[in-house]
Amino acid sequence: MAKQEDQFKKVISHAKEYGYVFQSSEIYDGLSAVYDYAQNGVELKKNIRDYWWKAMVQMHENIVGIDASILMHPNTWKASGHVDAFTDPLIDNKDSKKRYRADVLVEDYCAKIEAKIDKEVAKAQKRFGDSFNKDEFLATNGRVLGYQEKINTILSRLGKSLEKEDLADVKLLIEELAIADPLTGSKNWTDVKQFNLMFGTKLGASAESTMDLYLRPETAQGIFVNFLNVQKTGRMKIPFGIAQTGKAFRNEIVARQFIFRMREFEQMELQFFVKPGTQKEWYNTWKETRLKWHLSLGMGAENYRFHDHEKLAHYADSAADIEFKFPFGFKELEGIHSRTDFDLKAHEDFSGKKLQYFDHQENKSYTPYVVETSIGLDRMFLAVFSNSLQEETLENGTTRTVLKLPAVLAPVKAAILPLVKKDGLPEVAREIMHDLQWDFNVSYDEKDAVGRRYRRQDANGTPFCITVDHDTLQDNMVTIRHRDTMEQKRVPISALKNIIEQEVAVKNWLQKM
Repeated sequence: MAKQEDQFKKVISHAKEYGYVFQSSEIYDGLSAVYDYAQNGVELKKNIRDYWWKAMVQMHENIVGIDASILMHPNTWKASGHVDAFTDPLIDNKDSKKRYRADVLVEDYCAKIEAKIDKEVAKAQKRFGDSFNKDEFLATNGRVLGYQEKINTILSRLGKSLEKEDLADVKLLIEELAIADPLTGSKNWTDVKQFNLMFGTKLGASAESTMDLYLRPETAQGIFVNFLNVQKTGRMKIPFGIAQTGKAFRNEIVARQFIFRMREFEQMELQFFVKPGTQKEWYNTWKETRLKWHLSLGMGAENYRFHDHEKLAHYADSAADIEFKFPFGFKELEGIHSRTDFDLKAHEDFSGKKLQYFDHQENKSYTPYVVETSIGLDRMFLAVFSNSLQEETLENGTTRTVLKLPAVLAPVKAAILPLVKKDGLPEVAREIMHDLQWDFNVSYDEKDAVGRRYRRQDANGTPFCITVDHDTLQDNMVTIRHRDTMEQKRVPISALKNIIEQEVAVKNWLQKM
């Protein structure tokens, strides 16, 4: 666990040092669980969003996008159940006066058991070397099976207690597991209580005419209330989807783990409308499709796993998470839910307007079922960034810090470096930069020795460095260096665009799906 914490601290520090993420309002000592994306962070975030949009909207003829407003009529949230049921189970420690999510305390306890499993795997891997079969070891080792059974028992009980809203049993579980306050070690807990997570605001020019509103806690409802508008104007036929990316807001009392859990965050969601009775088939299809999207980025299949929900939301008949191995363990990255027809029917009831689809083939109207895929953009950012940050020991014994971002997502695709700041080299370098700018986000760097500039670009995640030297003036060739391999090649200036394009084109990455 200490090693994981050290790695996570490095991730947070690197994100600030290289202009990816800053604490919001830092000069005023910051605002808890609110962050600003800096000059490189905003580019990485945009590239992740674009990569998702290309795969989910542009490459599907039956999926379209919308951008619904953050402020919506308050009845929207009554219909969706958020006013009455959008809560977290919270528990206070009487000695430290700190407040925690009760379910997260239990999940963190289970994460420590998972760390023991990882330790057993690492020991066995060292013992057996190349002949080690991880899957077989996990399925047969008695100690590992015991740990896993304990985890399953604890999480199953937690899920059932939350589903029944038996908060007394959640507290009892915390006490039976002897879970202590992470800061003080105290086990002196209050009862567990539910807390609504929505941010309230007001609309109106005067106190007498104001209307109570909420900042949206999710983007999905903007899609549901626009279902019929999109279907009719786009002449969409079932099955079809509506996608959206945008900000959502949750008053997280226990916001933590950097940008993993924030009060202001961004979602990328698809609501896919299907004929009733076909939802299980589409649910499985989207589970498979979404995992392939993640794997196309090459961040390691071993870092992903499915977690099927035992406790289902009130609107769902199936639900699973794609979990990713963050520096602090496996946590939810994306959710896939079969939402049935709950949302459209609820909005029908509250609005008095029909939200049905007329099926010309069957000559009847029905309320479609919905399969949802929902991924946190900020969490995806953290997954990509933390997985990419590596320290390598080189052949000469030195180390380098390198941010091995998937090239398709890297903020800056290439850095143009004149070998020296004289002899006409900066002018040629800037010409190359201006030419490449039409197709890629590139940068110019002439400060320090070229070796130090290479290291700086490695740490910044730039896939290519292009060095202009004195020979360039004679032969119109430059040295291109690859970030991941540090391989250097002499190539014509005219070939640069094609070389970079081959590595960073979205098409070449998505085709891996």
